[in-house]
Parts: sequence; structure tokens; C-alpha cells
Amino acid sequence: MAKTPSEAAFTALYRKYRPDAFAEVRGQEHVVSVLEAAVEQGKVAHAYLFAGGRGTGKTSMARILAKALGTSEKDLYEMDAASNRGVDDIRELREGVATLPFESDYKFYIIDEAHMLTKEAFNALLKTLEEPPSHVVFVLATTELDRMPETIQSRCQVFQFKKPSHEILKSLLLDVAKKEGAKLSPAGAELIALMGEGSFRDTLGILQKVLTLSNGKMLAEEEVAKVVGAPPAELVRGFLEALADTDVDTAIGKFHDALAGGADAKTFALLAIARVRGILLMRFAPKLEHELEEQFTGEDLKFLKTLSGKEGAAINAALLAELITALLEMNRAPLPQIPLELALLRTIDKT
Repeated sequence: MAKTPSEAAFTALYRKYRPDAFAEVRGQEHVVSVLEAAVEQGKVAHAYLFAGGRGTGKTSMARILAKALGTSEKDLYEMDAASNRGVDDIRELREGVATLPFESDYKFYIIDEAHMLTKEAFNALLKTLEEPPSHVVFVLATTELDRMPETIQSRCQVFQFKKPSHEILKSLLLDVAKKEGAKLSPAGAELIALMGEGSFRDTLGILQKVLTLSNGKMLAEEEVAKVVGAPPAELVRGFLEALADTDVDTAIGKFHDALAGGADAKTFALLAIARVRGILLMRFAPKLEHELEEQFTGEDLKFLKTLSGKEGAAINAALLAELITALLEMNRAPLPQIPLELALLRTIDKT
């Protein structure tokens, strides 16, 4: 079936706004500075290993490095090791490595999800990394550095990619929304950034869904919440008020009310964690209050300030630790709500 003009023109935001040069990269200055210097000084390594969480810009950085080296499309090769993981795939790659570039100084190979290669494939790749031709540059990208053999790591320059901060993601969201002709409130951007969990790709994917509701209106936190499955703010506030009163029964009730309304358990936990963190920062680091003003609505700020005083004494670092533990356990639990329920029950034992 032929695509309509609108379908053909559709481009995912994370592709449309993928950085195209070192200067456009956000949050990975420690990688950019080294790679820029290597290119300028003509000291590019024959193999790099980019490690970090999903959507942190590893393959984008690899393409930027290839571009900085003047690599043409004909001499740029990308391989997904998740689906091309066998020894025969690497042997085919080794045969290609032996030939000279078509029209560039380098043949540039990007191997994504490199940890998925088989043991035999790693052994075959190792031989190439040990004695690489001078006209070849490899970039191996992985989300699981611990699964990369030490023999491979030792023959690469290894760079750890950091998860972007909420501030970086929020700034990106506001910039992209503006370029797309939409109006996104700072609180709405903060919610999307929180949901993106440190991934540029996931964050822009959420924004893409939110922008379908734009129609020129201001996208406040409430509108964003409807799209991402976040609970109403008053339910999260009620949950924290109950915890401040050490009323676990009511707290669990608020949590279940949110689930019954279609909220996601993990999203509820994320929002609760963000607000508990805000309460503790107001209590112990009041100079940071101006930063919190950019993250929360006026109503939320007033609420957080109240609980940062004596009324919220039960909201403490131990509670924050319990909530974070619950969030991390949700993906493995048979029912995602169980870890948070257990966390709340443990708070009873500590009182």
C-alpha cells in the first residue's frame, strides 16, 4: 500500500533532532572533548567501546565521529549484533575490513549491541582488533559493559556514557517543542523528563505522543499526565500527606485509587520519589529551592514546603530509600504494585 504524503513525511523526533556534530551533543562532554582532540591531532584510535544505558547517544556519537573523519556513506558500515551475532557475520566483516575504503580515509564500522555477539564471534573479532588495518576504525556500542570480554575491552578505548540529567532532558524537551511549534509548560517538560528515565530516545518518544494533543494550546502537567498514564497530582499529594501522618492504610488506598484510574505503578512511584526528594532538599538544602521552582507547579511547591517542616517529619531519607528500592524491584515483581506496598509496610516496622 502506498504511503500518504503525511505518512511519508513523518520522522520520529529522536531521529529528527539527533545531534549531527560534537557541538550539538548534550551531557557527554567528557567523551566529546577527547574525541574532538583526537580528530584535531590525528590521533584517532583504531577501536572504541561506547558503554551506557539505552538512548544515551552512543550510536549518534559514533556517527558524529565518522562524519568528523570525513567518512562517506559508502565507507560507513553499521551492524546490529543482536541479529548478526554469529562467527560467520564477523568473518564476513573481516573480509570487508581487508579492502581499502571507496572514497574516504577510513572504513568506519559501528557494531551496536556488541555484547550480544557469541563467544566464537568475539574470538574472530579479537583477531581483527589485535592487528587492525590502518584504514579501519571500529566503534562497539553496548548497554552491558560487564558482558564484554576483557580481551575486547583491553584493545579499545572505553568511554562510559552518562544518563542525561533531568535538567538536560527538560531543556531538550522545551527546545524541541518550540521548534515543533508547540507550547510545553516547564512542569509538563519536567514530567516527561522524569518518565524518560535518562534516555534521550525514550524522552523524545514520549514528547512525540504528547504533541499529538497540542493543537496550539499550552501543554500543562495535567495534559501530559493524561498521555503518559500519570496519576492526578492530588492523589500523589494525598499519598505523601498520609505518609507524613504515618497513615499507611490511607497511603496504600491512594496508591490503589491511582491504579484504578489507569495510572502506571512505576509512574506513580517516580512521581512520589521526585516529590520526596523535593521535600528533603527544601528541608536540608534550602538554597536549592529556586531549582525546584522550575520543576514543580506553584501548588506542588507550596505542598512540598509545608511537608519540609515539622508536619512532614515522617518523610525522611529512609522513606526515600524504600521508595527507590520499590521502583527498582517493580520490573521483576509478578505484580508491579507489590514492591511499593511492601515498602510502605516496612515503614510501619521502622516506626
